Amino acid sequence: RISISCLLPASWHFSISPVGCPRILNTTLRQIVVIGILAAAVSLLYYSLVVIRNKYGRAYRDKRFHRYLARVTDTEATDTNNPNLNYGIVVDCGSSGSRIFVYCWPRHNGNPHDLLDIKQMRDKNRKPVVMKIKPGISEFASSPEKVSDYISPLLSFAAEHVPRAKHKETPLYILCTAGMRILPESQQKAILEDLLTDIPVHFDFLFSDSHAEVISGKQEGVYAWIGINFVLGRFEHTDDEDEAIVEVHVPGSENKEAIFRKRTVGILDMGGVSTQIAYEVPKTVSFASSQQEEVAKNLLAEFNLGCDAHQTEHVYRVYVATFLGFGGNAARQRYEESLFTSTGLKNRLLGKQTGMTSDSPYLDPCLPLDAEDEIQQNGQIMYLRGTGDFSLCREIIQPFMNKTNETQTSLNGVYQPAVHFQNSEFYGFSEFYYCTEDVLRMGGDYNAAKFTKAAKDYCATKWSVLRERFDRGLYASHADLHRLKYQCFKSAWMYEVFHSGFSFPPSYSNLKTALQVYDKEVQWTLGAILYRTRFLPLRDIQQENFRGIHSHWRSFSFVYNHYLFFVCFLIVLLSILLYLLRLRRIHRRMLHNSSPASLWIEEGLPPQKTTGPL
Repeated sequence: RISISCLLPASWHFSISPVGCPRILNTTLRQIVVIGILAAAVSLLYYSLVVIRNKYGRAYRDKRFHRYLARVTDTEATDTNNPNLNYGIVVDCGSSGSRIFVYCWPRHNGNPHDLLDIKQMRDKNRKPVVMKIKPGISEFASSPEKVSDYISPLLSFAAEHVPRAKHKETPLYILCTAGMRILPESQQKAILEDLLTDIPVHFDFLFSDSHAEVISGKQEGVYAWIGINFVLGRFEHTDDEDEAIVEVHVPGSENKEAIFRKRTVGILDMGGVSTQIAYEVPKTVSFASSQQEEVAKNLLAEFNLGCDAHQTEHVYRVYVATFLGFGGNAARQRYEESLFTSTGLKNRLLGKQTGMTSDSPYLDPCLPLDAEDEIQQNGQIMYLRGTGDFSLCREIIQPFMNKTNETQTSLNGVYQPAVHFQNSEFYGFSEFYYCTEDVLRMGGDYNAAKFTKAAKDYCATKWSVLRERFDRGLYASHADLHRLKYQCFKSAWMYEVFHSGFSFPPSYSNLKTALQVYDKEVQWTLGAILYRTRFLPLRDIQQENFRGIHSHWRSFSFVYNHYLFFVCFLIVLLSILLYLLRLRRIHRRMLHNSSPASLWIEEGLPPQKTTGPL
């Protein structure tokens, strides 16, 4: 019997007799119905969740695709008629010249957790808005009053590209690097004073006293690190399981739980004179001594890229160290000076003339086989001939690393916090790329074993064969004879700096050597404008009054509401079933307690008389 009851202002119920029903439905029909309804509800819930996950998972993947597609479309001309575009200008005053870079970005999306989407401005011909002049600004140390006239062509160039209506709200930063650092402080101050006095008279850019300064090598390294990671999208948030993440102990919040965010990349940059390394130190560091702690304070930079100082998700701790004399050309010069001194001393002690004539040259393992070279010093000439022994070359130059026995140290015994080799990634620029690509044609993913074999083979190849290959155009288009001659030495130097100096194991496989990122050269000026405009989103957020919520939030809220809806639906369905079962029990109890006569009446039969006792 199936009993259906309902409680309304007037209670009612009716029953269906099981007469004529199959046997299997006679006893378990209610259980089958309940199980069927539950199975249908669970199936509906599961199907809905799968559909939503597929839909929004695909949307997230599409978002990632469009993010990388956006990197490609960065080459489009900037729409200067767009009133929502903002602009910023950075002048890089280097030792050999000054360059101006113009950047642009749309209005902030209103999400305080996101950074500005800064791109390099491009003109109508889709070329970057960049201009360079010579000489370096430090050449005006003796005549600082001429500095503003010297830099005026750069600012006029920027003024022609930035819409006139945007000039007053366009920040201008004049940042001086290596050339100005070596000047006395009084001359630095005189040059900056002339800029701060004259520029506001002739240009309407947003230019305050803090917008012109001489930055340290540490600041320049931090800006370069910011620029690379910004272009690679490492400051964006992710829910993708495929993205590499890292556990971070945010500086200044030691008592709080660690957070997980995208793994940033470290950078290695070997120029002609110096080598620089910069990478994030995600966890709190310990020091072997108080002296080491003092040194580390000058090498560790802690900063917040977010627009809200109270938000810590964009707080980073970055190690930056610059090593003068460890660039490729400077290292070769140090090596040659050492050869000249040591060989001259041996000649005097042993009465020999090694290297003094072309007939008895010094056998240099760091030159290709049979390659000839000369060292000139103090009016004397030392003759060299290559033996092309890569392993011996590495052995000879190892002492030039100036390593010490102290723990956590690198080149020159400088403090270096531990690198998590299993969960890290580095990009090698300049000489790291030239050494692997120009001649060896191995740029990209670095493999120590393959690189060593290729370098050994190159060094052991006769110079005449290398010249023939060069004449046939088998090397990179910008490789010249200077590169061919010193490739053997620079390969050994790069290898030793990376593995012996910075202590990366030969098995390390997460180094990528590159000249550009997404087919464009990334300047430290991008990191500078990103860092110095980090508080600008607060203006847009206040104007929007937090109405411009990020699309990711909306997507997450939509998915979350659907989850909540189906959970509530399931709960209500179960409640109704439990309620009906409860009514069934009450109804059964009432039938059980009622008189037999009422039961016969309900069935439509006359009551039976009970026989009395005999």
